[in-house]
Amino acid sequence: MALSGQQSLAELEVLCKQLYEGTDLAQRIQAEKVLLELINSPECLSQCQLLLEQGTTSYAQLLAATCLSKLVCKTPPLPVQQRMDIRNYILNYVASRPKLALFVIQALVQVIAKITKLGWFDVQKDQLIFRDIIADVKKFLQGTVDHCIIGVMILSELTQEMNFVDYSRPSSKHRKIATSFRDTTLKDILMLACSLLKEMLAKPLNLQDQQQQNLAMHLLKLVLNCLNYDFIGSSADESADDLCTVQIPTNWRSIFLEPETLDLFFDLYHSLPSMLSQLALSCLVQFASTRRSLFSNPERAKYLGNLIKGVKRILENPQGLSDPGNYHEFCRFLARLKTNYQLGELVVVKDYPEVIRLIASFTITSLQHWEFAPNSVHYLLTLWQRMVASVPFVKSSEPHLLDTYAPEITKAYITSRLESVPMVIRDGLDDPLDDTATVFQQLEQLCTVSRCEYEKTCALLVQLFDQNAQSYQKLLQSSSRNPLAISIQEGCLAWLVYLVGTVVGGRLTYTSTDEHDAMDGELSCRVFQLISLMDAQLPRSSNEKVELAILWFLDQFRKTYVGDQLQRTSKVYARMSEVLGITDDNQVLETFMAKIVTNLKYWGRCEPVISRTLQFLNDLSVGYILLKKLVKIDAVKFMLQNHTSKHFPFLGVNDNYGLSDLRCRTRFYTALTRLLMVDLGEDEDEFENFMLPLTVSFETLAQIFNNSFKQEEAKRMLIGLARDLRGIAFALNTKTSYTMLFDWIYPSYLPILQRAIELWYREPACTTPILKLMAEMMQNRSQRLNFDVSSPNGILLFREASKMICTYGNQILSLGTLSKDQVYPLKLKGISICYCALKSALCGNYVSFGVFKLYGDNHFDNVLQAFVKMLLSVSHSDLLQYRKLGQSYYPLLECLTQDHMSFITSLEPHVLMYIFTSISEGLTALDTIVSSSCCASLDYIVTYLFKHIAKEGKKPLRCRETSQDGQRLLHFMQQNSEVLQQMMSILMNTIIFEDCRNQWSVSRPLLGLILLNEKYFSELRASLINSQPANKQEVLHQCFSNLMEGVEQSLLVKNRDRFTQNMSVFRRDMAETLRCEGASESSSSEMMS
Repeated sequence: MALSGQQSLAELEVLCKQLYEGTDLAQRIQAEKVLLELINSPECLSQCQLLLEQGTTSYAQLLAATCLSKLVCKTPPLPVQQRMDIRNYILNYVASRPKLALFVIQALVQVIAKITKLGWFDVQKDQLIFRDIIADVKKFLQGTVDHCIIGVMILSELTQEMNFVDYSRPSSKHRKIATSFRDTTLKDILMLACSLLKEMLAKPLNLQDQQQQNLAMHLLKLVLNCLNYDFIGSSADESADDLCTVQIPTNWRSIFLEPETLDLFFDLYHSLPSMLSQLALSCLVQFASTRRSLFSNPERAKYLGNLIKGVKRILENPQGLSDPGNYHEFCRFLARLKTNYQLGELVVVKDYPEVIRLIASFTITSLQHWEFAPNSVHYLLTLWQRMVASVPFVKSSEPHLLDTYAPEITKAYITSRLESVPMVIRDGLDDPLDDTATVFQQLEQLCTVSRCEYEKTCALLVQLFDQNAQSYQKLLQSSSRNPLAISIQEGCLAWLVYLVGTVVGGRLTYTSTDEHDAMDGELSCRVFQLISLMDAQLPRSSNEKVELAILWFLDQFRKTYVGDQLQRTSKVYARMSEVLGITDDNQVLETFMAKIVTNLKYWGRCEPVISRTLQFLNDLSVGYILLKKLVKIDAVKFMLQNHTSKHFPFLGVNDNYGLSDLRCRTRFYTALTRLLMVDLGEDEDEFENFMLPLTVSFETLAQIFNNSFKQEEAKRMLIGLARDLRGIAFALNTKTSYTMLFDWIYPSYLPILQRAIELWYREPACTTPILKLMAEMMQNRSQRLNFDVSSPNGILLFREASKMICTYGNQILSLGTLSKDQVYPLKLKGISICYCALKSALCGNYVSFGVFKLYGDNHFDNVLQAFVKMLLSVSHSDLLQYRKLGQSYYPLLECLTQDHMSFITSLEPHVLMYIFTSISEGLTALDTIVSSSCCASLDYIVTYLFKHIAKEGKKPLRCRETSQDGQRLLHFMQQNSEVLQQMMSILMNTIIFEDCRNQWSVSRPLLGLILLNEKYFSELRASLINSQPANKQEVLHQCFSNLMEGVEQSLLVKNRDRFTQNMSVFRRDMAETLRCEGASESSSSEMMS
């Protein structure tokens, strides 16, 4: 890139065009590559300056800004003076060119923000030189409107950048900068933005002036960024919107106590066009979420009064709410009122009766217009749910009026959903029932609201249910069956069944009465009658939505009225016994099982219904008391004896089913096997009978494999069988029952699975179920694999697993290099399952691995070699990028280092280096499973080395062979001493500077590393202490002395525990010492380098 002058500029502009406007992917990739070289070249700054000064397109300027942004973030950082020069150059550049394209200004402003954040603690001539940003911005604010906008953009971007957590840098450094910025600058920025907004409102607003609008928008965004700041370092999950409290610092009280502050944003909402007014509402949402403890009780009451006054004003002038953005933010604002304030505080507010009437009216209107902004309804229902839930705890004498309005809200929801059905069916609109996640969420909120004045809700539902059911029956009986009218009635019935399930599921033990239980009985009767009516029409006609609703109802009824905690005297059965003859939960279970069998029989082609039915069956089969009752039911006995595709079509494997549809079979067989286990005991004949359909399938498969080889048919049968067997294996949790399965599958059928892996290794749809079955069979859950002393089953099982893993590993590596989108499904997923299976075998305690070597059996060696081959085909980044792969590899490595160090020491140097690098990178992983396993693996390796060195001095002849293993590892470590030193740096850095979530795990290997590398530890300690100001050095020296106080030169458990205790104190003391302003930040990066 060492070009010069106009030639260089022309070439760079061509690259910009290719990068930002090009449609040719190859050209864009090439342009990216060249530009990456530009960033790393010494000419980068001069080339950026050339593009900014002489570039003819906005894209050239954008490229320069992007390069500068990457340049100022590089580690190690540019010299302080150079960063200062870049910052001043950009400030002068945008000041002299205020008419630049907005995206160019945004990119340049980003560079200023990054330089300011990364240099926040940089000192030159005893001055913190990057902190005078507000003074620089004030110069912009005194210029034209364009300059003013740029100044506000700088502050807005800076606030955002300070709040942004870059996980590639130490989190403690980010927190320190963010906290300092909060304490020194943020309040001034907020006050400046508010005063500019007040000035803007004071003048007559010209809403046609685009510049005025832009300035208002950027000012509101700036205020929003200030209020969205992570004040206490909690990094709250933004998706958890309803739990948000804004932790405003105490020294901001004065801003929030002034009524003018809230008035300003309410005035802005009423004055600005809708695009901007929603930003004003977003700010008000944050104001409403201010932490309660910022105010005293009288102050909080006054503040809440002002918020409620603003709500009243908005609802009295609702024109702005016709904009979806405004409407959504206003709904969020209402929800935050109840999140942050108690009902007892709301009811004593001056205008409460009028405001609650207006909010109720607004909610009812919103529910009636169900197609307008459906995502906002969640917030309104949140408000009402929380209000109603608080009613039992209100001590105020003021009326809360919820008994008046809550039934109206419930009624509006119910009637509006029913009214939506004809519109959806006739006009082909999106059906709200298709979005089950949203429906379930809304119903969960409604169940609390509906229980307020439950008599009214119940009476309404009974009336509507009877009307719709009668109309439906008439339509079914009429000679000219009108399909459209029938669909509408079925849609209404689906909603009503969901709603009945919701109110039944909303029963609370401490507030429920016998009258309420009797009402539940009234409603439930109707649904059970509808079930009979719908099932009588099968298979002639059916409706998927009604079926899904019925399954929701049955599940809610199960949770509320069926199970261990139920009182037999419950009034719910009074009405049900009269109408349906159902007198207790045993008969309800019979109804449940009859329904499950019917669904599995007739709904085989409908995956959603089958899946939900099997989930319901699975939930029923979990509790022991329910299981004892279920096995007595005829429908259950029928299922246990007839689980074939003849009776349950979804078990069929014809071409009508996608391969993914076979997934639900695992769940079916898990539930079925739990039911079988209740009375199975040691009855092998009973087990053989149960397995008969699978035996027949396997025998058929064996014939297909031997004779006419129909690939597709065999593949489908095999996938289905693997999923069935995994479900069965999962449920067999006793030694006796598991042994029956093992004797059934070995040696007859495992060779078929091995053959399938050989044949179809390229097809994950086939290999994944088989590998998962093998991984499940290797799990020693509840000690089920502890076979009898005379049984070789443990070794036989491991040999089969070894063969399968070796076959799969060798075949999958023959695929060569795979594209990024194929590498996980085709290779890494299978490898991760193999690693899970191997880990289960190694730590299952049912195989004595020494036996293999003793008798010259190479199955153990082969599987370990397969582990190494598969590992070397995976990049280090993939181990951490793919969560499941990392969570299977690292625990497996922990098992190997714990019990099989002789294997680790026998590895080639390049393999050892790969493993150590993977541990080093995993130590800082955010996933605690990965980081804890890395710490444990490192601890086992270090302990092994330490013991070997200790033995070397007093080595008798008999230790010579083991000594050779240790010698190999020691030699490797001496050749690559930086490996352990790097890991010690990482662990020390984690302890001192990071938010260490697994402190105990980190402390265990650290002691061994220190004892093996005392010289390097001393250097590390000295570099950290010397990097800090002189007044802190003595304190830090004492911290390190305390860390090793009373710690001996051994790795005995007692000594380790002492070190762990010392480290806990050390970490706390170091944090307090380094927290103070002025402590150097360079030490952290020095330790890591």
